Amino acid sequence: MLAVRLRSSLHASKQCGPRFGPSQRRGARVVDSRFLVTHQLPNSATEKYRDKLQRKARQEGLDSVDELKAVYRARIQEDKRSGFRNAASGPQSTSPYPPPPAAPSPTATSPSFESKQSAPPGLKTLSAYLDLDKTAALPPKEIEYIWRLRHAASPTSLCGILPSTTFARVQRAARKYPQFILPLPREGSAGAEIHFMQWSFPAPDTVTIVFTHLAEYKLRGEFSQPHTTITMHTELMQEKGLVLMQGQVVDGRGVNVEEAKWLVLCMQKFYAGGENDDSGRRRLLEMFSQGDGAFKVEELVEEAEKAV
Repeated sequence: MLAVRLRSSLHASKQCGPRFGPSQRRGARVVDSRFLVTHQLPNSATEKYRDKLQRKARQEGLDSVDELKAVYRARIQEDKRSGFRNAASGPQSTSPYPPPPAAPSPTATSPSFESKQSAPPGLKTLSAYLDLDKTAALPPKEIEYIWRLRHAASPTSLCGILPSTTFARVQRAARKYPQFILPLPREGSAGAEIHFMQWSFPAPDTVTIVFTHLAEYKLRGEFSQPHTTITMHTELMQEKGLVLMQGQVVDGRGVNVEEAKWLVLCMQKFYAGGENDDSGRRRLLEMFSQGDGAFKVEELVEEAEKAV
C-alpha cells in the first residue's frame, strides 16, 4: 500500500513540475542574483577637478561644467574629422583639465653652445671632446693645434679642420648628392677598389659620412659594416669660421688609415667644387645621383686621379 502511494506521488510531481525542452536543459546555467544589480560608478575625475573645471568654464564664458564638456567634446570630434595637427606649435590640448606645468626655459646662465636639440643616443657632439665655452675664447690656430693633439694618441683616428666657406660648399653638395662612390687605387694593381659613401645629418651641428666597400654594400645593403666613419662638428663655424672633423678607421675591415685619408681627400675634391665647377666631377655626382646609365667607373677613376 505504501509503495503504491509513493509511486502515485512521484507520478503527480512529474506531471505538475516545470517542463523544459532539450535546448533549455542544455543552455541552463546558475546565476547568483546578487550580481544582477548594476551600480553607476561616480565620475571621480570630474568630482576631483570640479573647482578647476568651474573656473575654466567661467573663463570660457559658460555657466556650468556640463556646458564646458559639451564644448570640448565638439572640438575633439572636429579635430578627429579634420585630422589637423599644427606641427609648428605642437598639438593643441583638447582636454578641459588644466595642462601640466611647462618645462623650465633656459636661463641666462645656460651654456652658450647648448645644442639646438638633443642629439640621438650614441652620437658624440663636439662638447664630448672639448669645453666649448673655453675653446671659443681661443684663436683659430690654437683650436686647430688642440684638436689635432686631442686625436694624436689613437693610431686609427682621423682629424682635420675645414674652413667654414669650404664646408658650406661641401654641405650644399652633400644634401643634394647624399650618396656617391669613390675609387681607391691599390699598389701593384692596375685597377682601383670602389668604395660607397653616404652622408647623414643626425643633429643640427653634426654631419657624418660612412665609407663601405661597394661589394659589401651591394651584398648586404643597409646591414653592411662601414670601415671608416667621419664626423664634422659645426658648433664653432659661425664664431670661429672652423669646422672640426674627426673620424675612426675600423681595424680589420680592409682599409688602413692612409687609405682612409685618401678617400676623405678625394671626397672633398668632388664635393667642394661648387655649383660652377666646370670639371667632370660635378657632372659625375649628378649622373650617379640620377642613376644615369652613361655613368662610367673609368671616368670616375680618371677624375679622382686628377683631383688628388
